[in-house]
Amino acid sequence: MIINQKSVRKILLIKPRGIGDLILSTIVLKNIKSQLNDCEVHYLTEKFASPILENNPFITKIWTFGKTLKDNLSLILDLRKEKFDIIFDFYSNPRTAQFTFLTKAKLKIGYHKRGRNYAYDLKIKIDNPNLHSALAHLEFLKVIGITTEHQEILYFISNEEKNYANNFFIENNISKNSIGIIPGGGWSSKKCEPEKFAEIIREIYKIWKLNFLILYGPEDFDDAEKIYQLTSDISILAPETTLRQMVALISNCRAVIANDSGPMHLSAAIGIPTIGIFGPTNPYAHGPFGKNCFWIRKDELECIQCNLRECPKKHECMIELNPKLVIEKLEIILNQENEKD
Repeated sequence: MIINQKSVRKILLIKPRGIGDLILSTIVLKNIKSQLNDCEVHYLTEKFASPILENNPFITKIWTFGKTLKDNLSLILDLRKEKFDIIFDFYSNPRTAQFTFLTKAKLKIGYHKRGRNYAYDLKIKIDNPNLHSALAHLEFLKVIGITTEHQEILYFISNEEKNYANNFFIENNISKNSIGIIPGGGWSSKKCEPEKFAEIIREIYKIWKLNFLILYGPEDFDDAEKIYQLTSDISILAPETTLRQMVALISNCRAVIANDSGPMHLSAAIGIPTIGIFGPTNPYAHGPFGKNCFWIRKDELECIQCNLRECPKKHECMIELNPKLVIEKLEIILNQENEKD
């Protein structure tokens, strides 16, 4: 189906969560705006995730889901008043399908899923399980004739946030050669143990004498603090920050080592060389997306990529991970950085 591009004035993108999934969906923005120049692009997401869309010049307005049924009914009426030409439901779960249907856009597009097809005029089916989840969003554009030459994830750091990060690095005498360590992860099975992170840090330090900045969200403080206690002579524990302040701190690092998590994707989005540590999830589809981004995992395990939120075994994918896997990828990153110099 080829749309009449001149008739498209407003598009709504729906992507509630998580943080990594939301930032990956921004891959569509340059493609949309490069061809539908005067089109408004609105986003509907969860309130906790919405800050990562702020300061983005490609986005006209950010909407957030309500907490109550009354809030959401009011939201649906407000969205209907916008008279969207197209809705892309990048999530396509029962709730977002209902929102898509009730918002009454002229053209509604979502994933082909049983019980939800009533909501969509066009359905997207992804047959390749290893297609990166960022690239999967581009299939929504292709189906209506929008070309997809741009493959950039878009996140914009404000001057205030950049100043915050620069001042923190200066005040704490932190080198911008430091490696960021991010131990967070949405599932317990995705979290590399603090002791393993500490082992990786020590092995890297032996070779390059680099220092480390340990970053975390509120739910990951205990793991971050434990890593710091084990490596305090060569690392610094970041202060408690907002999500956007964390990204600003990441932007001052030479590279980042992270579990499969939202901050991992944010690191890659701002162009920081990123190494993702993987176990239960598919790195081909969910690895850090961008230049100088890599992933590692213990491939020989029979249970690797189990997709279980809780490990029923001994978490061998993390506990038995060889730090040399990380070092090999970091060596590529550092050599490339040295060639630039």
